[in-house]
Amino acid sequence: MNPVSVSNVQLLQSRWPALFARLQLENPDTVPAQLVDGLGSTLSIQGVQLTSRHDRTAEAQLQAASLAVDAPLIHVYGTGLGDLQLALLKRPALQRLTVHVLNSAVFALVVQILDQSDWLKDPRVELVMAGDHAEIGLPFFALPSELVLADDYNAKIRDRLISEVHLAFNNREFSAQDPVIVERLADTLPRVRHDPDVAQLFATEPGRDFFVIATGPSLEQHFAALKRVRDQARRPFFVCVDTAYRPLLAHGIVPDLVVSIDQRISSRHLPSEGSDGVGLVYLPLLERALLESWRGPRHVGYSASPVYAQLREQVPRASLYVGGSVIHPAVDLAVKMGAGRVTLFGADFAFPGDKTHAGWADGDLGPQLQAAKHWVLDGHGQRVRTQLNFRSYLIELERFIAGHPQVPFFNTSRAGAMIAGTHLDPEWCQ
Repeated sequence: MNPVSVSNVQLLQSRWPALFARLQLENPDTVPAQLVDGLGSTLSIQGVQLTSRHDRTAEAQLQAASLAVDAPLIHVYGTGLGDLQLALLKRPALQRLTVHVLNSAVFALVVQILDQSDWLKDPRVELVMAGDHAEIGLPFFALPSELVLADDYNAKIRDRLISEVHLAFNNREFSAQDPVIVERLADTLPRVRHDPDVAQLFATEPGRDFFVIATGPSLEQHFAALKRVRDQARRPFFVCVDTAYRPLLAHGIVPDLVVSIDQRISSRHLPSEGSDGVGLVYLPLLERALLESWRGPRHVGYSASPVYAQLREQVPRASLYVGGSVIHPAVDLAVKMGAGRVTLFGADFAFPGDKTHAGWADGDLGPQLQAAKHWVLDGHGQRVRTQLNFRSYLIELERFIAGHPQVPFFNTSRAGAMIAGTHLDPEWCQ
């Protein structure tokens, strides 16, 4: 063992013995690292440079400058080569620097070959495994290279970091000043004034079991059983998202309520034929023609989006939680109606079996399968393909579940994403 490694090991073992024991389980020799040179040098792993190969110090200073200079607590996600840690520790106001390991094997390699003692020995540093925590800490800086290289154990925190970084970009699509949005809201205003408040549905089914049905590929394995349950005299309450409505009808399954929030939803997704007796809960971005052709009862609500700020003042209505996907208000509605238990179907947030959605062709409801460049862990602990926005939707559902501990949530498939806070229902999971 070289002197650099000895110094690092002694610090890790004395300050964080439990974390050090976990690092000991890693084999740094399996990390495909290469030294790459420029004006300086760095390590490249699977084609991803841990830092700049020209000026690591300047890069770290630029990264540090994105964080308030007077912040007493800062979280750094990824260990890199220690440059950002050293830059931040020069700040007099800094009282605690929490460094989160995103890839154990990479960190084990770095401490074996490079001196990291300058920041490891600083009493203000706390070293943790990112995946040991359910949520991200603020304020933070996430090293871009390790967002790519994060290992499976730390993947959920990696996903939360990416979602947080992309939040402003993801919200750009819906602006209160967008002429298309303004026109759609004006067009639906008469309907919003006429239709009853979604709050009328709240607390109407206290203690009842709810099935919340999304359109993930795993839904296809449950159509027959859902039909049998739907035909029972005493059964759970069926809530489905808009894109699941047609596939359910095709298999003879009539939901009690459909939830829709998206301006791109049309009668192609929600045909009026057969909608007698089927409730529709909607946000005012739906097209007016669809709303007026719907034969079942309608209820309208809002989300917290500033898009509805002016409309909310004109026509007060209750709000449902929306975290980017229609699955969120569907689940929130179930809870607000009084659900004693919520069972999720087709909530995959991924493309198991190389399919994008149940009952729809590849690309019908968005990007094609070939556009899926990201991954999540499924119920077997294996990686399954997904897209970036699906990971954000998953995170927001997990946060919702964590905020409602009084309601047990169950998932019905191991094929899709593992959803933190849910239990796998043995009756439905094969």
